[in-house]
Amino acid sequence: MFNKGEIIHHSRDKIGSILVIDYRKHRVLTFNSVFEQSKIDRRYPHLPVHEYNRAMLLPAAFINPRHVTILGLGGGVMANAFHHLYPECRVHAVELRQAVLDVAREYFGLPDSDRLSVTIADARNALNDLPDASTDMILSDLYNADRMSPAQAQRQFVESCSRVLSPSGWLVLNYHRAPDAEGPYFRQLRKHFAALLVFKSKTNNTIVYASKKPFEPMHPKDPLLSSLEKRLPIDWSRLMSRVSRL
Repeated sequence: MFNKGEIIHHSRDKIGSILVIDYRKHRVLTFNSVFEQSKIDRRYPHLPVHEYNRAMLLPAAFINPRHVTILGLGGGVMANAFHHLYPECRVHAVELRQAVLDVAREYFGLPDSDRLSVTIADARNALNDLPDASTDMILSDLYNADRMSPAQAQRQFVESCSRVLSPSGWLVLNYHRAPDAEGPYFRQLRKHFAALLVFKSKTNNTIVYASKKPFEPMHPKDPLLSSLEKRLPIDWSRLMSRVSRL
């Protein structure tokens, strides 16, 4: 994957390698594997490039969040997008590795802002420390070099997210492979959330959206989507047309 790109940063911590690679238009963060952890357009660092990242933003059309929690900072693409999209919104990211935060700040345009805070911690511990009903949206994208973190698929994780979310809150999960819709994990989600939606990306990521309140999917031609498109051009309508009820 590196053959057409130039490695502009390589560091190691106790977990492993962190590389930043520049291509003609894009910049990529990778943990020295085939997976791109983050990808930005170098001219617009607040614009996510990966389709699954863009799809994770869709609940911004359903709720005007005052507070967003992001589990797994990576290059900071999601944090940057929300910081840009909602000028009143406070964004709190949780990242396991200080070295990843350093790279996000230096190479990926992560804003230095009083509306954006980052905690260096294991996401499970950080969730346990958050107050009840203290955030409107949780976006969870917990991955190591080659697979999804098992923490994201645990019952306790779902319970913690539910507790921390406000009464109209949303949980958004990025799955590399979708869990069984009839299995114990989705039973657990249904116990805590009133509505479940799903988006399948072209790279086989499955984005699961869980809403605390009953919810109907939005029509792709809804005018709200075109107003969001002006603020963050990621083709909201086309993405929304591929969301289905689980």
